[in-house]
Amino acid sequence: MKQNFNIDFYLEKITLPRDDSHKGQNGKLLIVGGSELFHAASRWSLDVASKFVDMVFYSSVPENNQLIREAKGSFWNGIVVTRQDLDSYIEEADCVLIGPGMMRSVDTKRAVDNLLKKFPNKKIVIDAGALQMVNVDLLNKNHILTPHGKEVEGLKEKLAVLGKNKLTDLGVTVLLKGKVDEILFDDQKIEIVGGNAGMTKGGTGDVLSGLVAALYCRHDALTSAIVGSYVNKKTGEFLYETVGPFFNATDLARAIPEVLWEEVKQ
Repeated sequence: MKQNFNIDFYLEKITLPRDDSHKGQNGKLLIVGGSELFHAASRWSLDVASKFVDMVFYSSVPENNQLIREAKGSFWNGIVVTRQDLDSYIEEADCVLIGPGMMRSVDTKRAVDNLLKKFPNKKIVIDAGALQMVNVDLLNKNHILTPHGKEVEGLKEKLAVLGKNKLTDLGVTVLLKGKVDEILFDDQKIEIVGGNAGMTKGGTGDVLSGLVAALYCRHDALTSAIVGSYVNKKTGEFLYETVGPFFNATDLARAIPEVLWEEVKQ
């Protein structure tokens, strides 16, 4: 059922860091992503997330970890996590984002399924390669999915095997990306309009998943999905005012903090 909603209601739920807060109290996010082929995707998620949480932990394939180490001084304040230490950082993190830049492979399927099996109560955002390989039987109310249209069709095919009709039957929150984003939660469908042709560039979806995951560290799933989608599109409109459609994912990630601040401080 399509729902009318007031974006101000959700923006007012966004919690700003307290003046007396300490490092770590404003969110810890672990990102599992990247591959030998897709180096940049997880970087966009890292870029935007690091603006909003106190600490970002990152784990990828060894080749991509080396690239992150070399570049971290210019774009990221965080910790590169080796696979053998991954579980302890998952336990410490408030939320995990898995998928940006990951390939559709047996290794990706193993990684996402192991995460969901071992940490069923952890807040997790599932995107891109991980979303395409996930075992839907492992999904629950703690998970946000950020698919595009083709990925939704693949998930629905898996659902049919379980005898279910809707992803939300699993308890998940879905942010279906498109010209009009759709937030699916229980029996609700909330549409987020906005954006422009500049947001068809590669990487804008990775920026969105990083923003949603950062928000999910301290907020509920529905608020994180709605505010993440809304601010992502508003930022595209903000950039359009000065450069038209001629911006990329890096521009989007850099401008999001300014747009979100203007929205929440009102």
